[in-house]
Amino acid sequence: MTTTTDLATLTGDYTIDKAHSRIGFVARHAMVTKVRGLFKEFDGTIHLDGEDPTRSSARVTIDVASLDSQQPDRDAHLRSADFFDVERYPTMTFASTAVEALDDGRFRLTGDLTIRDITRPVSVDLELTGVVKDPWGMLRVGFEGAAVVNRRDWNLNWNMALDTGGLLVSEKVTIELDVALVRPAG
Repeated sequence: MTTTTDLATLTGDYTIDKAHSRIGFVARHAMVTKVRGLFKEFDGTIHLDGEDPTRSSARVTIDVASLDSQQPDRDAHLRSADFFDVERYPTMTFASTAVEALDDGRFRLTGDLTIRDITRPVSVDLELTGVVKDPWGMLRVGFEGAAVVNRRDWNLNWNMALDTGGLLVSEKVTIELDVALVRPAG
């Protein structure tokens, strides 16, 4: 988005509008196709500082059991101890540690991603996709972006070797974000 928005007007505290946001994931299966899924339950608070984006921050909590890849058997396996082990680790969190303005409407958000009580740094490149005051007087700000992570960094190690070479499930997973932030009127 080429924006003419005065970023200073965006300064404030926001929550993620869950009804209009998506936190998803993509992984290769059997080296031939991509499997996509999402998390249905999450919460987040974001502070935007339009004058100095480095003072912006984000904190997001995801209910891991809410994952949905549109295949119940796969979802049950992902929730099991082979992967997320939701009985022991029901949530994953992201807490920002740095924000960097890149260029026109693009930012790099870096933070600590915690899965299965293991915390690793992750950077997500985000693009400002829109700013609007909605009919109820709330300011809405949209961002989308992605990051590629290695799931083994969080002990999500389960896999099977294929007879033709390669692995059943890719180690690299893309985290996809399409979020609408809402700042209440007043």
